[in-house]
Amino acid sequence: MTDGAGLGHARLSVVGGAGGAQPMRDSAGRLALAYNGEVFNHLELRRSLEARGRRFRTDSDTEVILHLYDEMGEDCLPLLNGDFAFALWDERRRRMLLARDRVGVRPLYYVRSGAAWYFASEVKALLAAPGVGAELDPVALDQIFTLWAPIAPNTAFAGVRELEPGHLAIIDEGGLSTRAWWSLDFPDAAEAPASNDKAAAEELEALFADAVRLRLRADAPVGAYLSGGLDSSLASAFAAPMAGDRLETFSVAFDSVEHDESAFQTQMAAMLHSRHHVMTCREEDIAAAFPEAVRFAEQPMLRTAPAPLFLLSECAARAGVKAVLTGEGADEIFAGYDIFKEAKLRRFVARQPTSRLRPELFRRLYPYLPGLRAQSAASLAAFFCAGDAALDDPLFSHRPRLRSTAGARRFYSADLRARLGAYDAAEEMAARLPARFSRWRPLHQAQYLETRFLLPGYILSAQGDRMAMAHGVEGRYPFLDPRIIDFAARLSPETKLKGLKEKYILRHLARGRLPAEIAARPKQPYRAPESAAFAGPVGRALVGRALAPSALADSGLFDPGMVDRLVGKWTRDGLAGFRDNAAFVGIVSTQLWHSAFVGEGKKIVRAA
Repeated sequence: MTDGAGLGHARLSVVGGAGGAQPMRDSAGRLALAYNGEVFNHLELRRSLEARGRRFRTDSDTEVILHLYDEMGEDCLPLLNGDFAFALWDERRRRMLLARDRVGVRPLYYVRSGAAWYFASEVKALLAAPGVGAELDPVALDQIFTLWAPIAPNTAFAGVRELEPGHLAIIDEGGLSTRAWWSLDFPDAAEAPASNDKAAAEELEALFADAVRLRLRADAPVGAYLSGGLDSSLASAFAAPMAGDRLETFSVAFDSVEHDESAFQTQMAAMLHSRHHVMTCREEDIAAAFPEAVRFAEQPMLRTAPAPLFLLSECAARAGVKAVLTGEGADEIFAGYDIFKEAKLRRFVARQPTSRLRPELFRRLYPYLPGLRAQSAASLAAFFCAGDAALDDPLFSHRPRLRSTAGARRFYSADLRARLGAYDAAEEMAARLPARFSRWRPLHQAQYLETRFLLPGYILSAQGDRMAMAHGVEGRYPFLDPRIIDFAARLSPETKLKGLKEKYILRHLARGRLPAEIAARPKQPYRAPESAAFAGPVGRALVGRALAPSALADSGLFDPGMVDRLVGKWTRDGLAGFRDNAAFVGIVSTQLWHSAFVGEGKKIVRAA
């Protein structure tokens, strides 16, 4: 605590041991730092600083940041290869610097109450500050029900802001100001990046090996999550020889055949000779964990997928593991998601909208969704918005998803509709795109939308950091090493998506390292049972409480009659398809969020 500023910290202690206690001051007592996350290249930065005459008192990466800032101010941020959010008090300049990593792995929230600014890694901490209460931001809710996550700086809480990924904020006598210190960029479409698959694969192999090596640095055990897919298998395959006999792997197995990938997980673990832990997740387990998952995510969710990961981090914590490598980020930066292939096909179909043969190609996209195979070519073209789509629409790649997700908005109450008026979350996303966006290739545009909005807002937060840190486990993402992000952005689209073969360059790395069945697997996104997870006694009781007429009246967010019809459909026949399932999970999670944070009897009182 110093005059005008105070810092506090609860530490996981993965790097630096007792010497890294925080908040940490510099030797002159002019700088103080509270810091969440890791700087993985801290040893290299330390050696450079020592060569310039700097002396260290600890082995912690925290002190490295203090020395770098003392020399360079906020210009030191691009030197940091890590996942971090920190607050640094500069006594000389009488200012607080807040900074967040490039892609938003670690969260950082802030709020103003009276003349004071408060900031924290969790909104729950801010709600304990004087004058700060929990109110829903209707605009953020609409963003979640359209885009899966709020658009930063919005959060689910009115008045509470999230520092955007790759941004810094300065708080001084003039107030708070923010600016970007990093942003994702791609070559102009007119540029033609060299496409040498062999040379690119060799460069990526060296970069990825070093990214994994850096992320195995810790004074506590580091494990790995194995999903059974290409990305987590590659991360584990590179990590295993570096970790020796120390690598422990963790997987979720489902009793639902549609979602279970345990055969591939077991095969990969056997190849690695890792100490493998399997957390078998029944549908009833998802329902039981879902309220806690919502409370730690601190936002409503359209998917139940975070709940099994909440349970998996508990499994890792029980095994004594404090950090885990995961495959997140590979799909965004190497074009792994089906949405990229889908957009490519939609453009192909849109160029001949009267063709009866081209829409037939959509059947090849989702082999794990048998319902699509029964659709006619015309129905497929209509469902994927391929007939009369505007090819110059900046959101072209994501329009089908946005349309399908936004179907959940039909359950809004009249009051919520009135408060939102003509607001359109998708158009706000389009308005936030950088000017250079229009100069990029279509695949790069689609990758930007995923990486800038869904990755930090949902994948790395609600499904990632928040579920892992609920049990004191830190997720580490070698595919999101800044050197790999920059490398991937420079690649030609064809090196990432060759025809309809996703993550083409990553499959070069997989040869000889992974079992052939895993190396050749088409992308199957991580999914969990949705509305079906609530069909058992625990889930039905939860739904009964969350969607009871009195609970819906308390929140004032949803139309009770519409919700009752959806619940009736779920009770009688179950729910099929993404649209109804997303609506069901979204409504249940919003009601759980409201109960956990706002409390009964309170309604929305203002829009942000």
